[in-house]
Amino acid sequence: MYKKIAITNRKLCSNLLEKITKLDASDYHHIILREKDLPFEAYLSLADTATELSNKVILHNHVKVCEMLKYYKIHLPFNIFKDEINRLNDYEIIGVSIHSLKEAQEAEILGASYITASPVFATKCKENVNPRGLQWLKDICKGVSIPVYALGGVNEENSQGCIEAGAEGVCMMSEAMK
Repeated sequence: MYKKIAITNRKLCSNLLEKITKLDASDYHHIILREKDLPFEAYLSLADTATELSNKVILHNHVKVCEMLKYYKIHLPFNIFKDEINRLNDYEIIGVSIHSLKEAQEAEILGASYITASPVFATKCKENVNPRGLQWLKDICKGVSIPVYALGGVNEENSQGCIEAGAEGVCMMSEAMK
């Protein structure tokens, strides 16, 4: 069985904290607490509670929140990862979002634990970005030795194709939040 990462979006569920509790008890391996539209203080409060509910939680974007909570699991966009690299030495998990083979290889060299490659398929989250497809995903997977997770329009029906392309697992937002 392949690994699954849930990506949160509180707008897609009635109670995010209840959803995190359910995801913690499910077959999802990690839960990225995305919620990138929240103001800093609100994200800090949510992160504090979410990390108490589940050790599967990986914080998103906010290195400062990780430091304040002494919780060292983070997922970062590639550019923020590069900017913050000197602050990440003691992190247990460092995930990085990439959109090219060059970014994937650089993330690996700089110490990423895993990468998310997106968008593989069409997705409402990135409506103005063309999906890159399974061959692109296969090229990313062959080009690095760290785990690659397919992201973007991934669901239960098309996830097997991502695994066949070489991905360690898949990331799901809509399916995880329903």
